[in-house]
Amino acid sequence: MSGTLDVVTFGEAMMLLVAQQPGPLEEVQTFAKRTAGAETNVAIGLARLGLKVGWASRLGTDSMGRYLLSEMRREGIDCSHVACDPTQRTGFQFKGRVTDGSDPPVEYHRKGSAASHMGVADIDADWLRSARHLHATGVYAAVSASTLEASCKVMEIMRAAGRTISFDTNLRPTLWESPELMRHWINHLAAQADWVLPGIDEGRLLTGETSPEGIARFYLERGARLAIVKLGAEGAYFEGVHEGVEVRGTMPGFPVTEVVDTVGAGDGFAAGVVSALLEGRSVPDAVRRGAWIGARAVQVPGDTEGLPTRAELAAAGL
Repeated sequence: MSGTLDVVTFGEAMMLLVAQQPGPLEEVQTFAKRTAGAETNVAIGLARLGLKVGWASRLGTDSMGRYLLSEMRREGIDCSHVACDPTQRTGFQFKGRVTDGSDPPVEYHRKGSAASHMGVADIDADWLRSARHLHATGVYAAVSASTLEASCKVMEIMRAAGRTISFDTNLRPTLWESPELMRHWINHLAAQADWVLPGIDEGRLLTGETSPEGIARFYLERGARLAIVKLGAEGAYFEGVHEGVEVRGTMPGFPVTEVVDTVGAGDGFAAGVVSALLEGRSVPDAVRRGAWIGARAVQVPGDTEGLPTRAELAAAGL
């Protein structure tokens, strides 16, 4: 892929094995192979909407790594900064299937993965600055000490270059040494971003605030220009300044007949918001698009099947 990029992102992709029957993972006999990873879910969502997206990561040269690289390239993502190391292995995960709309069980096998060895040395500042926007998440920062260092550096480079940055808190408590460290570093990274996208429960844990308004103002007071608090089925609350205009309000969620799988809904929401804001749409329009894509995401078993194409977005009037 040539030419200036719209969005870049750093993060770990994992091969995802999705259970084809409900029940405990140890009793499931058949799984479907998919891709997983907060950053790559967003990258795929943006690429399907026609944006030029670059993804930087590290994979093994095993079959899982080859599969992930092939899938990302098939989505039209610039993978020129994905290193493939024959001495390291690719991470993977299992995901169960539920029938009651609850969060499905997820089992990660990512410790010591190729992506966990990424660090500042993997950053190509010129390539980064070739994009007008960075999308970052709290997942990449949590994977290892070196990825945390790289997360901080990537955001520092893009902020100094005057690029816009979106940050999804996307908490993974089990990857952090302590809740205190998690709160410190996630809030530190959020303060470097322009658009911060916490979930309501994440925001309460990170800020000590209980209301969407309180969570939003916590991040606005620390440097964010726009805070969008995801409220699940209730939609989202937004507050801040965008393009010199003060905005504040709540966008209701889109009705869903059946919740199949909640994993990936926040990533779909982020893809909707980021794509719309980069297109010059208003904040309410962006949040509405995010809510619509998030609603699509919970109606499919994998992380990315619900992410729409540009044609599907246009057909929905979004």
